[in-house]
Amino acid sequence: MMQSEAEVVREVVPVADGGRMHGVTIDHALVWFARDGELVAFDPARDEVVRRLPVGAADAGTAFDGEHLYQLAKGTILVLDPRDGRVVRTMPAPGKGDDTGMAWADGHLWIGQGRGARIHKVDAKTGEVVRTLTSDRFVTGVSVIDGALWHGTMKDGEPCELRRLGEDGTVEEAMRVPVPRVAGIEGTRDGGFWCAGENGRLRLVRRKR
Repeated sequence: MMQSEAEVVREVVPVADGGRMHGVTIDHALVWFARDGELVAFDPARDEVVRRLPVGAADAGTAFDGEHLYQLAKGTILVLDPRDGRVVRTMPAPGKGDDTGMAWADGHLWIGQGRGARIHKVDAKTGEVVRTLTSDRFVTGVSVIDGALWHGTMKDGEPCELRRLGEDGTVEEAMRVPVPRVAGIEGTRDGGFWCAGENGRLRLVRRKR
């Protein structure tokens, strides 16, 4: 297993009241994140919030498939129109409320199950679980970037990590992240990760060179 270190290259608090941040995803140029009660679009180029959609039950991961947003909400997957927040359809979430991170890739959702230390691969149309990977640590955010599955971890007394998994779920890389909390994560095309942190902090981290 490859071990590496990350560094924080940007940190913002997009919503002034801080608040508890959950899932993170990227819609082309915008970084979306879930807070208690809403989905928020942050434009990193303008350094400002450009859209807020009320989603009352939002409590975990967020994903984007190129057209719709997916939001975990108390045991349910909501599929939303990002233009107005309209709920297009719903599906049950596999963790039945223990769900954490979520990512979309190739017609499937990858959904973390925190205390269960699992990541489920779910058909994005039917909600059927087609595969499950296990971990030895609490699973937080999930991201798929360039075909590679990553997830965040936290454990009392140990550093936060971003882990890259192989096809069989084996940890191929563990990248230590020097922050107190990593919730939702989303990879960028140039090697970075947006990470939801504590007290409303949104961070961009990269592998240290």
